[in-house]
Amino acid sequence: MKSVEVKNLKKVYEANRGKNQYLALRDVSFTVNRGDYVAIMGESGSGKTTLLNILAGLDNSTSGSVFINGKEISKMADSELAKYRSQSLGFIFQDFNLLDILTVRDNIYLPLVLNKQKKSIMKEKTAGLVKKLGIE
Repeated sequence: MKSVEVKNLKKVYEANRGKNQYLALRDVSFTVNRGDYVAIMGESGSGKTTLLNILAGLDNSTSGSVFINGKEISKMADSELAKYRSQSLGFIFQDFNLLDILTVRDNIYLPLVLNKQKKSIMKEKTAGLVKKLGIE
């Protein structure tokens, strides 16, 4: 079953009030099926971050379509996109992107709190995660 489908995606950035145009993505099409593992690789400036931002609904394409579980993300309301990002999407950053005023546990709790999880569920998920990562 398809979970992500990208059709003819194009992204053009404009600078100097449209005088200069930079093509970041040109005719990108692919499908990711449920359960697939995918790596996006390429040299610096090849459009990896642009593609990820569009897939996450953080940026819009110039043309083309992105479907997540059969739904076109460009047609999702902001609240629906926020729910999609918080419940169905994860990013692994090159830097930690942790809040240094919070403990490790609280950094792990944060997305669970934002999703209004019960404290018992947060404790259970956190216990399993810290054990798996070896950071008890």
